[in-house]
Amino acid sequence: MGSVSGRLLGVLDAFTGAQRRLTLTEISRRTGLPMGTAHRLVGELVAWGALERDDRGRYQIGLRLWEVAALAPRGPGLREIALPFLEDLYEATHQHVQLAVLDGLDVVYVERISARGAVGVRSRVGGRWPAHTTGVGLVLLAHAPPPIQEDYLGTPLAGFTELTITDPAALRRVLAEVRRTGYAVSDRQVTMDAVSVAAHGQRAASADRFLAIIAAAREADRSSRPGVR
Repeated sequence: MGSVSGRLLGVLDAFTGAQRRLTLTEISRRTGLPMGTAHRLVGELVAWGALERDDRGRYQIGLRLWEVAALAPRGPGLREIALPFLEDLYEATHQHVQLAVLDGLDVVYVERISARGAVGVRSRVGGRWPAHTTGVGLVLLAHAPPPIQEDYLGTPLAGFTELTITDPAALRRVLAEVRRTGYAVSDRQVTMDAVSVAAHGQRAASADRFLAIIAAAREADRSSRPGVR
């Protein structure tokens, strides 16, 4: 990232779901930029509104950046279309209901309706997870074009629990089953206390991407339940 634009993007990329507020020193360390350069770039981002400074002198993503992100067709625009269906699912399940899209090898969550009494989940709006580890990702992969599926099957499959699918041949069988049934059940693929059910939505008209709705992330029955293994 030798260009100015690359370094600016690198500063923004230093922020994560786990690190939402950073000091200038932390930004310099995470980006590898000298303190003087980091100070100048952060100042430009603050002036534009991409970053804001809190009362403790730490920096966080600014509201102006959210305003720009809201223009993304697969973000809030998609949310507005899907929200009535998400609300219906929530009323039927009273569990977490989420909307996600496939982006490269990951699913990105663009909306979520949460239930107070539902099991805790690690996903968040704007968060990413490897597609094969989530119910919504399995549905999206199953309905993606064959070249995308083959590219995914050719990459190492990350594991989070002893039940996570890490064998490409097993994943291929799961994707075929998802296409046959029209839905996916992700059983304790990320944590040992949650199961999710996902169904395919509609193909995006303006971009060669797929959408899906994931519903009913709830406490997993550890005895016997059909699921993705």
